[in-house]
Amino acid sequence: MEENKPLSLLERLKQKTQNQTPYGGEAKETEAKMDATTCPNCGAGRAKLDGLTKCGYCGFVFIEQTLTDGINIKKEDNSR
Repeated sequence: MEENKPLSLLERLKQKTQNQTPYGGEAKETEAKMDATTCPNCGAGRAKLDGLTKCGYCGFVFIEQTLTDGINIKKEDNSR
């Protein structure tokens, strides 16, 4: 008689969690990476992001960049 007894809510939830697959597929193991470098002038950490041209702490310029007139951007003042 106990074999025909329906599962309780808790037992059904436990069974469901054991049978489910991870959302988004199985996790892939990758080697850890470090996407940061230090400022050669003051040693402050800086993330390697595109467009970051100078140190936020000491003002050391990493990339010299000169603007030219484009379709929407002017080289002098773009705030207007």
